[in-house]
Amino acid sequence: MMDLLPFRDAHATTVATWPVSAAEVTMWCGRREFPVAGETVAAWQQDADVTARLLVEDERPVAYGELWFDAEEDEVELARIIVAPEARGRGLGRVLVRGLLGEARGSGHPDVFMRVHPDNDRALRCYRGAGFVPVGPELAKAWNAVQPVDYVWLRHQ
Repeated sequence: MMDLLPFRDAHATTVATWPVSAAEVTMWCGRREFPVAGETVAAWQQDADVTARLLVEDERPVAYGELWFDAEEDEVELARIIVAPEARGRGLGRVLVRGLLGEARGSGHPDVFMRVHPDNDRALRCYRGAGFVPVGPELAKAWNAVQPVDYVWLRHQ
């Protein structure tokens, strides 16, 4: 049985162990910290605009993701999505994204975006399969002007 549950700090250390390399940490959350500390993941929850969720299968956490609410721009960004290494390749990323999309749509904000590291082919396939398409090149260029890499920016249709 699959459930999308509110994230609890008790799961921070578990989620922090899911990236298996420094490169994966960079693609997941843009940090240069490997391994990631549980305190880092727990600290993300302190931002009032961040809502984190855990996908749980038979009471075992298998995926993590966040919704970043931006009332000023009237939009939501899905962020920091990761699937536990032992659960990858089973479509759980798409299950998580669909659950997060449901919450994003339910919030009343009309636009849902994501940014994806350009080297993260697996994530790009997952998000395109969930109905995301690239934003226009001018918008991507503007948003990437202040970013550490040229992310692939996606909008849900």
